[in-house]
Amino acid sequence: MSDYPQMIVPVNHIEPVHSALSHQRPARYGAPRRSASVSVPLRSVGFYRDRVLPRLIDHACSGSDLAEWRTEVTAGLHGRVLEIGFGSGLNVEHYPPGVEVVLAVEPAAVARRLSARRVAARRLAVEHVGLDGQAIPLAEASADAALSTFTLCSIPDVQQALAELRRVLRPGGEFHFLEHGLAPDPSVVAWQRRLEPLQRRLAGGCHLTRDFPALIADAGFVIERLEQRYAKGPRPYAWFSVGVAINPI
Repeated sequence: MSDYPQMIVPVNHIEPVHSALSHQRPARYGAPRRSASVSVPLRSVGFYRDRVLPRLIDHACSGSDLAEWRTEVTAGLHGRVLEIGFGSGLNVEHYPPGVEVVLAVEPAAVARRLSARRVAARRLAVEHVGLDGQAIPLAEASADAALSTFTLCSIPDVQQALAELRRVLRPGGEFHFLEHGLAPDPSVVAWQRRLEPLQRRLAGGCHLTRDFPALIADAGFVIERLEQRYAKGPRPYAWFSVGVAINPI
């Protein structure tokens, strides 16, 4: 799927990409430079977050390269699938036939509207059940599987979101995840730490330095399958983790 070097991580060793910004390479790798802060009126921030950002994410995350990753992460999903960060429905066309209904959690109204044509084209049953992955309004053990793609990076309390996923996912159910996060190379990590404050401002709270395999394992999931490698694009944004974790019985 990529010409970049790959790293396969054995299970016994475990545990919006969000915007157009993700496609911009820093001028050079080296000692990070200090940047000036920018003051933006709150009204402008709200308009950007609610109206502009969902469209930027839809554009930045709809490429063919990411489509291959989406096909990989959705493989094997079945039954009632809880998807946090449903967004503009970019995963819809990749859901396998065994999926009966998608229980979608998505806060952005614009993203939900953008998803309508994809849902209609696929004729997939989608129920918008909530706005916040940190407080999912579903009963315990009411989903057969769960999915998150490039979502956990922007949730403020990621531990709470993972706890909610475990609560809603039935015992033995699978959590499929595709996230970008903390790279293994110190030089890349230095840039991730430098770019993260700007990334969080421009990309809806998106973090570059979260270690998702560790966070998922710490939440009590048992990681069954995990692959980590660089995707195409600037490396501070392109260390991807794709895998499946089990909610233990």
